[in-house]
Amino acid sequence: MGSLETITPSSLLHEPFNPLDLDDFRTQAHKAVDFIADYYASIESRPVLPRVDPGYLRKTLSSPSPPTKPTPFDSILSEIETHIMPGMTHWLSPNFFAYFPATVSTAGFLGEMLSSSFNSVGFNWLASPAATELESIVMDWLASLLKLPQQFTFSGSGGGVLQGTTSEAILCTLVAARERAIEKSSSVIIQKLVVYGSDQTHSTFAKACKIAGISPSNIRTIPTSADTEFALSPELLKRQMEADVAAGLVPLYLCATVGTTSSNAVDPVGGLADVARDHGVWVHVDAAYAGSACICPEFRQYLDGVEKADSLSLSPHKWLLTYLDCCCLWVRNRDSLVSALATDPEYLKNRPSESGSVVDYKDWQVGLGRRFRALRLWMVLKMYGVANLQSHIRSDVGLAMMFEGHVRGDQRFEVVVPRRFGLVCFRLKGVEEGLNRRVLEEVNRTGMVYMTHTVVGGEYVMRFAVGATLTEERHVVAAWEIIKGKAEELLMGEMDSLYVVFFR
Repeated sequence: MGSLETITPSSLLHEPFNPLDLDDFRTQAHKAVDFIADYYASIESRPVLPRVDPGYLRKTLSSPSPPTKPTPFDSILSEIETHIMPGMTHWLSPNFFAYFPATVSTAGFLGEMLSSSFNSVGFNWLASPAATELESIVMDWLASLLKLPQQFTFSGSGGGVLQGTTSEAILCTLVAARERAIEKSSSVIIQKLVVYGSDQTHSTFAKACKIAGISPSNIRTIPTSADTEFALSPELLKRQMEADVAAGLVPLYLCATVGTTSSNAVDPVGGLADVARDHGVWVHVDAAYAGSACICPEFRQYLDGVEKADSLSLSPHKWLLTYLDCCCLWVRNRDSLVSALATDPEYLKNRPSESGSVVDYKDWQVGLGRRFRALRLWMVLKMYGVANLQSHIRSDVGLAMMFEGHVRGDQRFEVVVPRRFGLVCFRLKGVEEGLNRRVLEEVNRTGMVYMTHTVVGGEYVMRFAVGATLTEERHVVAAWEIIKGKAEELLMGEMDSLYVVFFR
């Protein structure tokens, strides 16, 4: 048997490496801020969509391994500009009208800097009391702005938590609903549990169901129609739930939506909750995008009925200037959520004097570690105040209304569903789907505008979502001119083709 290698303290000593040299940090951080500010200043001139082929970056950054020696910071910034930027889709461009917006702000950026600098891992209260308590305060602040019932606050039976995204909010509440149902009746097995949404419900719902163990055959996707402006019908929901009960299944969870991704449809929360209550179903309201608008009194009506729901989520990173990721989740009964997600190993306990009297946010989410997201959201609220945030929302809605006016004023186009908030769904009317597709492709190919599409009621439509932080009236006007111009070119091409065929 060979002798073991002798390791002495001296053999482990190396020249010290300081990864947080404060002089370097100060210099390089200033350079990074200048780089970012210059990026924001020039973003309007950059193509919104990248013009690269798959695998482009592996070809340009072809080194098979990371560098052994340090790379100067200036060189790294140069590589970002030269290699990374050409492959970026510029979500912050004022010409970005796709999906829903991902808003930013000075306050949000500074909050992110400070949050990152503290590197707090606030899984329980003791791990960072300020992080936990500020989050509780901010969630109650927003609950007040949204006029949520007291049950959704910490002074009531519920409270709020910051998740990363809506996906996590739905998953957490779905698991809580599952555990509540199983605990309520020993005869309930997971194979019998049925969940409900509409054909407009975001696909993240189906993904959460998959993770939570709900059978795909037990996910009910209830059809919507233009007659209800693509909102989920309480009557259709009632019929489906009654049919499932008659078949020996157990209705578990309903995901209602305020502002669907495809069309910004608003489900009638109160009426749906009344139906769900008869079957003991957990009602979650997904207001990821449109919920932020409800801090304005004129939009609060869209949350009517939320007092009957079990949970509500909205994402300030979409429309409240906070940077990704930041999703607010409120629950009516915090015990239901905590009992489903809690773990209590000895090494994660608070001190005995705090046990049971504080919030441990590790028990309100899927993971254990968590970022200090509340600092970012708190700074946005503090630095701008409610009035400015309301003005921001109203300005974006006004720009969407202006774009809607342009569409309605052109007889070749039509608005497909009623405009709500900052989204306009439209198309060329009386033409084949393929022509609308080509219009969208040609518009996006210019690099000066980026939109996306959806299918609503079986019809292909273009989506124009206003809300990027830097978007102004001139950008909306310019986008309409490009859309109109490309439509004219393609329509003329169609007419020329018909002429050739007719007179051949």
